[in-house]
Amino acid sequence: MIQDRQEYKQRRTELMAQMESNSIALIAAAPARTRSNDTEYYYRQNSDFYYLTGFEEQNALLALIPGRKQGEVVLFCQEKDKLKELWTGVLMGPDAAREQFDLDDAYPSADIDDIVPGLIEGRERVYYSMGQDNRFDERVMDWVKVIRAKAKLGAHPPGEFLVLDHLLHELRLIKSKHEIELMQRAAEISAEGHRQAMAACEPGVYEYTLEAELNYAFTRGGSRSPAYCSIVAAGENSCILHYDRNDAEIKDGDLVLIDAGCEYKYYASDITRTFPANGKFNQQQKAIYELVLKAQYAAIEAVQPGAAWDAPHNASVRVITQGLIKLGLIKGTLNAAIKREAYRDFYMHKVGHWIGIDVHDVGDYKIDEEWRLLEPGMVTTIEPGIYISPDNKSVPKKWRGIGVRIEDDVLVMKKGNRVLTTGIPKTVDEIETFMAQAKKSRAA
Repeated sequence: MIQDRQEYKQRRTELMAQMESNSIALIAAAPARTRSNDTEYYYRQNSDFYYLTGFEEQNALLALIPGRKQGEVVLFCQEKDKLKELWTGVLMGPDAAREQFDLDDAYPSADIDDIVPGLIEGRERVYYSMGQDNRFDERVMDWVKVIRAKAKLGAHPPGEFLVLDHLLHELRLIKSKHEIELMQRAAEISAEGHRQAMAACEPGVYEYTLEAELNYAFTRGGSRSPAYCSIVAAGENSCILHYDRNDAEIKDGDLVLIDAGCEYKYYASDITRTFPANGKFNQQQKAIYELVLKAQYAAIEAVQPGAAWDAPHNASVRVITQGLIKLGLIKGTLNAAIKREAYRDFYMHKVGHWIGIDVHDVGDYKIDEEWRLLEPGMVTTIEPGIYISPDNKSVPKKWRGIGVRIEDDVLVMKKGNRVLTTGIPKTVDEIETFMAQAKKSRAA
């Protein structure tokens, strides 16, 4: 906990150092979300709030006021309440929070409307995540109105409102050693889930059966939830990029595409594997699979410090386009086909995205309209795919309905890169061998 506390404190210090003079930043905890009627979803803290505090309770607010003599870091949180704790669990309370998280001050949430206007008053600038939560937008304006109402008495309301997101999200983009350790653990738990799902697959089971294997492995490994809605897509469903019904029967001859990863201590993993339901790729499935795998290897190789963000994508496009031409699914020369984006009928998304506390993590992909350069500590997914729609009449019928995606999480190192999501069969031989052994185990 001491190491974590120092890291959170360092993050707050770095953020305040980038804020304009005479300013205040306000970061709200996530509100509870209603699932149905009077039941709520499992509570998860706002990612920005957690990144700066490590505090997981709702009904909280963080104020950062660089240069304030009475204290630069102020937290508002729920008071100790024995009756409430009987129903919903133990609350930390302001005194314990101040001590445990090394804060300058902590007050009850009930005092926010009385104290925050005084913290804002006299500050020229207010930073917060404008436009993300209408209720919080209105609350900030209410605090400003309180100050303006006292302007004739000498109160000085802020004159400028700035979006906090860019400053904070640039900090989040570069992962610390501790963050990478958490992401590595998330990857290990997720890899076990993928192995279990692959081993349990056989014609006749349902997609949700494999999802259950994933969820069991995630929870058993210490994860409280998937990092996103798991995709278990069999047959033609594998051509739907964000398919998540997961309720179809898996049939003999289907490919099964699983895109799933767990969240471990707020850090995400994101992995995709594609494999044959019966344990053996047919000729067309194998050709498409090996083409996607070749594209992934090329894209991972392009993840290098100093390389442009789009270099891995461009590498995958070149390999996929060349392969589709060779298979007769695209016509023309390589350069001409790339120029007219002929590959987009089969490969319609970018090769990856940032990953961290959020599975689609924060951070700009371009700076001044130019693709940013990769730096050590950044983590990106690499996930090329080929999806041949069952309705694609421009290709022979034998190719239709094949969807393949292969995805791993890749850390940019000082030299080269490191794949975090290892330990899952990925080559054709590895997959077929693994599934044959799993079939024997089931029969034993």
